[in-house]
Order: sequence, then structure tokens, then C-alpha cells
Amino acid sequence: MRILGNIIWFVFGGVFIFFEYLWGGLILCLTIVGIPWGLQAFKLGIAHLAPFGKRVVPTGGSIPVISFLLNVIWIILAGFWIAVTHLLFGILFCVTIIGIPFGLQHFKLMRLGFYPFGYDLR
Repeated sequence: MRILGNIIWFVFGGVFIFFEYLWGGLILCLTIVGIPWGLQAFKLGIAHLAPFGKRVVPTGGSIPVISFLLNVIWIILAGFWIAVTHLLFGILFCVTIIGIPFGLQHFKLMRLGFYPFGYDLR
């Protein structure tokens, strides 16, 4: 199921979302100040390529205060809207029985998109 789900996810949108996050991450990395957020955009892009069979886990290697501050800025500028988008797509997919696995992936990615600093998809 994991391989089939990842193939369907990749073909019907995962690759497009990956390129959007890649483009946004490149733009953010052009500035010195935007590099931390650009790296998180790369992480989110890679997470959107094949989310089936993975889970959101704490990284444990970062300083909590810095992660918190970076997450607050992320939430204000982008994280809230990313989370709302994943929430709406998750609800939309969960309306049908066939779409439930894809809706659950959106709910998982919603958490990572809302506060990416200090968490990873493994």
C-alpha cells in the first residue's frame, strides 16, 4: 500500500508541490536572513514527494528556544496558510472512502507545515 500510495501521490500532485517548495526555498536562500526558512522549505518539499510510510518525529538536535522563535515567524508568514490548505484538502479527501489515505497524509503534513523547526518526517 505504501508504494502504491506514494506513486499515486507523486503523479497527482506531489511532484508539483515539491517544485513549488524547491522554488520557494531557493528564493529564500538567496538572502542570508532567509536561509533557515529556505532549508525548511526544502525539507517540506522532500516530504511531499512520498509521505506514505513516514511519520512526524521530533529531531531533538536543536535548541528549543531558537526553534520556537523560528516557528513563530514561520507561522506568521507562511505556516498558518500551509496548515489551512492541508486541513481543507484533508477534509476534502476524507469525504470519499478511496481518498481517506490521502486525507490522512494531508493531516500529517499539516502538522509539519505548521511548525517545521524541530520536527522531521522519517
